[in-house]
Amino acid sequence: MGYIDLTKKNIGPEHICCGFSDKKCTEGTQLKKQWLTSEFDHGYVFRRLDERAKVFVEYGPSESAWVPVSAPNTLMLGCFWVSGSYKGKGHGKALLNSVIEDAKRQGKDGVVTVAGTKKFHFMSDTKWLLDQGFEVCDSTANGFSLLAYNIGISDNKPAFKDCVKSGECPDKNGLVVYYTNRCPFCEYYVNEVLVKTASRR
Repeated sequence: MGYIDLTKKNIGPEHICCGFSDKKCTEGTQLKKQWLTSEFDHGYVFRRLDERAKVFVEYGPSESAWVPVSAPNTLMLGCFWVSGSYKGKGHGKALLNSVIEDAKRQGKDGVVTVAGTKKFHFMSDTKWLLDQGFEVCDSTANGFSLLAYNIGISDNKPAFKDCVKSGECPDKNGLVVYYTNRCPFCEYYVNEVLVKTASRR
């Protein structure tokens, strides 16, 4: 069993791990494939086990990530998931090491990611990442931590942007949601579930 990187040439018939067995995410899956196809031009990487499994990592330059952090010259981990019977077989370490090696090849100062200060089921396992050499470099009052794996010495310590600390956004009218199609679940949960939930309040 090896790993493959999705590209513009092979993404059509390949699965993107999460959501492949969830019928309500069919549209979101296609939108994510379109999103990935455009992001590949900006250095985004989607690497997965060459099996029908939820074993993958995705990452790209922090400067173009849809994450409210300042972390120049680093790679930002997106989703990073090893599930089911594939856990405990070294896939997490292998995938993470491939990202770290890629960061070194690119001359990056490190790898960063946002995780729960306590474990959130929808985010990477903070404790595991800390065990792999990541350090907490910033945190929020509402339970999120910015973790960094340091490769090179840099004066620019990664940090959350001010809007994260204040919780303020420019648009004050109604319920405002910022999202991309990086996650195949967004389309359904933002445009259907959230709309229904908001209409009942």
